[in-house]
Amino acid sequence: MLQQLLTADQVLPGPAGQRIRDGAVLFQDGTILAVGPRADVERLASPTAKRQDFPGGTILPGLINCHVHLVFDAAGDPVKASAEATHTELAGRADQLLRSGVTTARDLGDRDGLAIEFRDRQAHGLRVVASGPPITVPNGHCWFLGGAADGEAELRAQVRKNAALGADVIKVMASGGQVTPNSPSMSDCQFTTAELAAIVDEAGKAGLPVAAHAHGTDAIAAAADAGVTTIEHCTWLREGGGGYDLRDDVAAKIAERGIFACVAWPSDWRGFMNRLGAARADLVADRFTWMAEHGIRMIPGTDAGAGSSGFDDFAGALQLYEHLGFDREHVIEMATMTSAEALGIGDTTGQLSPGLSADLLVVEGDPLSDLGLLSCLELVVAQGQVVTDPLEQHER
Repeated sequence: MLQQLLTADQVLPGPAGQRIRDGAVLFQDGTILAVGPRADVERLASPTAKRQDFPGGTILPGLINCHVHLVFDAAGDPVKASAEATHTELAGRADQLLRSGVTTARDLGDRDGLAIEFRDRQAHGLRVVASGPPITVPNGHCWFLGGAADGEAELRAQVRKNAALGADVIKVMASGGQVTPNSPSMSDCQFTTAELAAIVDEAGKAGLPVAAHAHGTDAIAAAADAGVTTIEHCTWLREGGGGYDLRDDVAAKIAERGIFACVAWPSDWRGFMNRLGAARADLVADRFTWMAEHGIRMIPGTDAGAGSSGFDDFAGALQLYEHLGFDREHVIEMATMTSAEALGIGDTTGQLSPGLSADLLVVEGDPLSDLGLLSCLELVVAQGQVVTDPLEQHER
């Protein structure tokens, strides 16, 4: 395969604070060969390298959506959608993610390993980190995906089953949720700390991290005590409802243990906040900043496919963090480097560095001045494969 040389007004390699003016990236066979000032990288390029120049543009790592469901269709009926999902439909949703600048997505709940099969069928394109069916209690949250188990022996067996399917991560529903009728509520715990610890232990034997869905504070505390890798949603709901229960000791433990929080809010977060009302929206904003102040590292996800959350506007979802006071450099780092670290793939993607996968974007202008420019894509490259090109974009 020919080398490909990209140049732009600036390159953002990944870490907040790093910026290469008049920069370039050289890659071949899906691997980054060089990143740096234009003149330096040009000298390393083959005379036959395919060159694309993006005056006024920015090159940065591909974005990572840490919480999606490829078997859901964002139409509000996950039971029906998951039962009818096909590889063709998953491919269409993966394409939407790619064309929104997402080059890696963590799928946290499918039907019988369908997302794992999809991952294995494609050699290029979207990098999928997949959990398979989430572990839940009988008739619990998302039981219809096939991961229900009761008691420690069955829980360990379900972990082994998912590992045998080829799971990259084990997903457990530590609390109830919203989409399953007649199941535990969002604030209710579905498992004890001991049961969650057994899941973490069995996953560790398979070399797999654990992602825990947890809305209620008691479930969050149990997940932290059990030693999970990431806590999904991390809503801090008081047991039995009635608002939030922000526990400083639990937040400190999450930060101390290096557990990541993925709040998984949709791209239409503005509409969601409007529906909550001003007073409750302010409480939500306070919850985000409170976690950050306690040193909890956050990673972005959208729960794409669930509810009405779509697959095509990850840049819009990232603007939530800017709205809450996070600086743009930090937001981009969260959606690239930090997410890759949380997913255990930091040695593969998340930065523009020689030897890493050629997962990158070119956007118009400077996203450090306007985060919305992350949606103004001129080029998307995933695992060295060009997904969109500027000519195609301009012809639309």
